[in-house]
Amino acid sequence: MFNHNYFVYITTNPNRTTYYIGVTNDLPRRLTEHFENSGKPGTFAGKYFCYNLIYFERYPSPNQAIDREKQLKGWSRSKKEALIRKQNPNLKFLNELAFE
Repeated sequence: MFNHNYFVYITTNPNRTTYYIGVTNDLPRRLTEHFENSGKPGTFAGKYFCYNLIYFERYPSPNQAIDREKQLKGWSRSKKEALIRKQNPNLKFLNELAFE
């Protein structure tokens, strides 16, 4: 079987006031799409300018990633923020890491 990468990721807007949680098998492409859709009201991430990566996790299967995405979406904002700050204490934008 091939070794695949699936990502659960959290993006935020420039002021870090809104979070978006998603899943993808191509993180750089997905971040580019979020940036290109910024300001467009047709999508949540676009409407709220959520194109700055602040957290991600890697999984070997799509089912694991989807299950984790659903779990995170059910969490309170404070619980999500605590998780993010464990990996990224200053909520630094991590987009450059995705494009390495």
